[in-house]
Amino acid sequence: MLTKRVIPCLDVHDGKVTRGVQFGRAEDGGLRNVGDPVELAIRYNDQGADEMVFFDITASAHGRSTMIDVIQRTAAHCFMPLTVGGGIRKTEDMHALLHAGADKVSINSSAIATPELISAGAEKFGSQCIVVSIDAKKVAPDRWEVFVQGGRKATGLDAVAWATEAVQRGAGEIVLNSIDADGTKAGYDLVITRRISEAVGVPVVASGGAGKLEHMVEVLDQGKADAVLAASIFHFGTYTVSDVKRYLAEHNLPVRLPESVGV
Repeated sequence: MLTKRVIPCLDVHDGKVTRGVQFGRAEDGGLRNVGDPVELAIRYNDQGADEMVFFDITASAHGRSTMIDVIQRTAAHCFMPLTVGGGIRKTEDMHALLHAGADKVSINSSAIATPELISAGAEKFGSQCIVVSIDAKKVAPDRWEVFVQGGRKATGLDAVAWATEAVQRGAGEIVLNSIDADGTKAGYDLVITRRISEAVGVPVVASGGAGKLEHMVEVLDQGKADAVLAASIFHFGTYTVSDVKRYLAEHNLPVRLPESVGV
């Protein structure tokens, strides 16, 4: 049985890690400075994180040069796989980040604007390098719609249908972000996570809403996710990655336990 992964997420804005609630924006004063991305990555690496996700929320040419520096410095100190997203619009952008030390690249709005980018990236670098991140919001009792531009613009796309198409085009992994749950610490959206997990044949990473250890067990068990992504609970010291893994193991979920983490 494949182990379940625990993945801290770092939202990087102008070279610093920030955290918001329900996709809060810097211009709205909705972001809180957390710290240096490389220092945090090293901390989580030492705690036994299975992977690390960086999102460049600046998403500009300046932002990309900053992110390349962050990835290079992180890769020099950490041995876990690194995924980077934000502002990736062409395969050359993917190449720059992979060359800097990333193991995967995550695309979101650009994949919707140019679905062929998924196929092009998969063909050039392999499906295992291409992650499609989906920002989903519940818009009706039984419908979740895909949004772009930081959750501000509706696309009209059904979340399950888009996830399925993305995998058909070559995505090797789906990151599902619940806009409704993001930063609330009220729990993951179990229903849409399970629907997408059952619809696609690649790993699904659940994102948005982690507040308690029980939430992670629920989304891995009831939501059928392959991995949990979280930010606030790690950044503000509520739990360590080791705490999460120990709890998951105690609840009979397969995890990779570091030597220093006992059950």
